[in-house]
Amino acid sequence: MENTVIPAYRMSIAPMMDWTDRHYRYFMRLLTKRTLLYTEMVTTGAILRNDRREQFLSYSPEELPLALQLGGDDPVALAECAQIGEDYGYSEINLNVGCPSDRVQSGSFGACLMREPNRVAEMVSSCKKATSLPVTVKHRIGIDGKDSLDDLLHFVHTIKDAGVDRIIIHARIAILEGLSPAENRKVPPLRYADVYEVKKQFPELPIIINGGILDFQSAHKHMLSVDAVMIGRAAYDNPYLFASADSEFYSEKDPGLSREDVLMELANYIARMDTLGTKVHHVMRHVLGLYHGRHGARAFRRFFSEKMHGSNVDSNLIQNFLKLKVV
Repeated sequence: MENTVIPAYRMSIAPMMDWTDRHYRYFMRLLTKRTLLYTEMVTTGAILRNDRREQFLSYSPEELPLALQLGGDDPVALAECAQIGEDYGYSEINLNVGCPSDRVQSGSFGACLMREPNRVAEMVSSCKKATSLPVTVKHRIGIDGKDSLDDLLHFVHTIKDAGVDRIIIHARIAILEGLSPAENRKVPPLRYADVYEVKKQFPELPIIINGGILDFQSAHKHMLSVDAVMIGRAAYDNPYLFASADSEFYSEKDPGLSREDVLMELANYIARMDTLGTKVHHVMRHVLGLYHGRHGARAFRRFFSEKMHGSNVDSNLIQNFLKLKVV
């Protein structure tokens, strides 16, 4: 298969609040050039406040392809934000209909919108009219009280008719009462078969599966039944997994950077970002899993956990670590 026909979304890294910020995304782009990356969820209110827009939407060009995930429930506001996202050069507009946190529920968006498929359809339609970018929806297989396969198929049918380009389905329901967001990532059982059934019912609609996928062997198995895979926590805990993503999923022959080369590139990045007020720990907090499962992983985590918060720390911290030769 030629590289040009393999879509970026074949493999993607999930949007994760407080985790997938621009520094994490730059780090991951050193490991994989082709994987589709997502921003953290950005609310429409944050974007439409012009004084803070740059704070939420800025990114390094190297991060592309990059999807902007929006949180909101007002079709007009979402459409305006989608247009702004296109103006900023994002690759995709994604609507968050899966987050189960109390903060999201209080704003009447996220997973609770699965109770209102017609509203989500209106959101999709409004964004489609405002931008030429793909408009996608990330959602759960259901929520408490609307968690049957028939409910899921009805929801997908409704947003498909509104013109959604792709959907990403987290294969757990969201329990909005009684479970924390962390518990919602673990307690509800995974129901991959439901996602596979969505693909059978809507063969022309690209379906991306998410939830509990920890390695590329599992990803390849899922791809026998759906179009693509999104990985979340495993991408954060074991980021070097993605050093082989371009060869595994995009037929690239480049073996990618070594861990040491990644660190040297990050040192250059930290030096550049220092002019914007970025501290070393803003970047290196995302990198602590780089040696996951390897000799020296504990020494690596301990060194940076202890030293990256100092007031006079700069990019030389990375060179100082590499001189120790403990990994």
